[in-house]
Amino acid sequence: MDVDSLYQEIILDHYKKPHGAGLRDPYEAEVHHVNPTCGDEITLRVHLEGDRVADVSYDAEGCSISQASASVLNDLVVGKSVTEGMALLDEFQTLMQGRGQVEPDEDVLEDGIAFAGVAQFPARVKCALLSWMAWKDATAQAVANESEEGR
Repeated sequence: MDVDSLYQEIILDHYKKPHGAGLRDPYEAEVHHVNPTCGDEITLRVHLEGDRVADVSYDAEGCSISQASASVLNDLVVGKSVTEGMALLDEFQTLMQGRGQVEPDEDVLEDGIAFAGVAQFPARVKCALLSWMAWKDATAQAVANESEEGR
């Protein structure tokens, strides 16, 4: 099996059996993001416990790449600190914006390395980043809300 086939298989597995799908309570922030170029949509909730990402739940519609990316995001950030989650976002963004020239670190991105091939297609990069941008937005809101309540 070549690497492209393996990557396609990972993306299809996450698409068919998404991890963390479905909106859940409790949550501190909810956002809705749309990719206007293709119509992919996601409503995403973040639940923090202190500085830890306790849950990321979502309801999404769209292509296999956007759906699989949300599933991989859930796997990678739940249980991590917000700082660690943001570092993973930076790694994933670097991979996606590398136009296929960035060698992903499997120890860091785990199944996220499957998107290395997607990075070669700029039109699909937004699909892969949709859930990550929604997570960044929701987490920033959750942290801001927590800071306000802490005053």
